[in-house]
Amino acid sequence: MPRISINKERIADTFLNLVRIDSPSRHESKLASWLKTWFQDLPGTSVIEDGSAIETGSDTGNLVVRIKGSLDRSPLFFNAHMDTVEPGTGIKPTFSDGVFRSDGTTVLGGDDKAAIAILLEAVSALRENRIEHGPLELIFTTCEEIGLLGAKALDASIVEAEAGYALDSTDPDAVINQAPAAIRFTMEIAGRSAHAGINPEKGINAIKIAADAIMCAPQGRIDRDTTCNIGIIRGGKATNIIPDLVEVHGEVRSHDSARLKDVQDEITGCFYRAAEKYREQDAADAKRSGPPLVRSIIQDDYPLMNVPENHKVIQTVMKAGKRLQRNLHLEKTGGGSDANIFNRKGLATIILGIGMQKVHTTEEFIRLSDMVDSCKLVMEIIKDWQ
Repeated sequence: MPRISINKERIADTFLNLVRIDSPSRHESKLASWLKTWFQDLPGTSVIEDGSAIETGSDTGNLVVRIKGSLDRSPLFFNAHMDTVEPGTGIKPTFSDGVFRSDGTTVLGGDDKAAIAILLEAVSALRENRIEHGPLELIFTTCEEIGLLGAKALDASIVEAEAGYALDSTDPDAVINQAPAAIRFTMEIAGRSAHAGINPEKGINAIKIAADAIMCAPQGRIDRDTTCNIGIIRGGKATNIIPDLVEVHGEVRSHDSARLKDVQDEITGCFYRAAEKYREQDAADAKRSGPPLVRSIIQDDYPLMNVPENHKVIQTVMKAGKRLQRNLHLEKTGGGSDANIFNRKGLATIILGIGMQKVHTTEEFIRLSDMVDSCKLVMEIIKDWQ
């Protein structure tokens, strides 16, 4: 096998160019156009933009880049998402002592533009090193950060490969083959408004009912496989009005589907019981029935991901890691990604860490050395894929 040469200066320049392109969720079109231009003159390469924008609300669709292979092998894909979280507009990257950072006023955008830079360098290195390989596909998705919307809207029939890798995690030695399923919930509590100073007795305080329910509901790390978080509360109109409507938004994640459902039921039960307690009290005091009322809205967010250890995607990356003298290890994550959705669509996918740190904060950073090592791993996977 020829010795792989990675151009460190080029991958650094590519990454710096990418993070300077604003691409917050639903506004990825500038980056998509940049990528189309980058690929347009490469022989044997075509770019497909799907019709997912109608569903996601983005100003562009997902991109699927097809790269013709020189060997008769099964196709292989790699995935990265184009969007970044806020504050991610007007990013001013810095590079010092081998580390990329922002100026501290925004995120860096290494999540997930470091992955895009790695894949572009791999494409360049394949050609320069004249490495024989099978057909490749690069899937660049939109709206990953706001619910994996691009992946959910992707028509899997346009992807020729049946297996691949998502570059979207922190530890560069981690190979993630398990990720939880998740649901999002909204609990709506309807009370009764009244003047808070003149006749508060006639009101039913929806915020107080919600508070009782939240105190009852399981939260945080519930067990080794399950977490729950209540992250948004909306309600009330003024301090002198008893609030008659409150919305509570949260999520549950678990590697155990049955446990996920149990916790979901426990949470909704807390809200219905809290409302029932106030309803019984109100009826006894005022000889009337009605509020408070509760409505629960449960939304499947993403499915369970569990790729078996004997699958080709895992065996291939582990062999590649050994040749590079890397101590790769399988890992279970608590987060969801495009890989969860791809697996549900029949595209076997595992997640590779690439070294991005403190993501979703203004302290985000990534080392060039980790990006180079990740690129080498990608190249080894491509060389080995059958």
